[in-house]
Amino acid sequence: MKRLVLSFTLIVAPMITPAFADAFLFVAPAFADAPIEVHLKNHKFSPSVIKVKANKPSMIILYNDDDGADEFDSSSLKIERVVPGHAKANIRVRALAPGKYPFMGEFHAATAQGVVIAE
Repeated sequence: MKRLVLSFTLIVAPMITPAFADAFLFVAPAFADAPIEVHLKNHKFSPSVIKVKANKPSMIILYNDDDGADEFDSSSLKIERVVPGHAKANIRVRALAPGKYPFMGEFHAATAQGVVIAE
């Protein structure tokens, strides 16, 4: 084990330059600000309007406060995520161009409506 650590320190560590380190930044995207909390209760999203920074990935934490499951669905966001009743889900939103991106709770589409606005 000591030999492996010593080899890394002498051979690999000097190769880690700023340019080399930048190659690894694609592994975990930096999300814009804090995650956005959204609740689904009585088949309605609250808040139903979600504002995110354009061109930056973001995270929505969806809490399904209803008894039954529902699906966070958006063809424009390219997201479909079923969330069981009384559960939560982390929904990763890719970096978006400025604009409006509607979403719905597919199992209760008449009432569960919302929009993500990237600005």
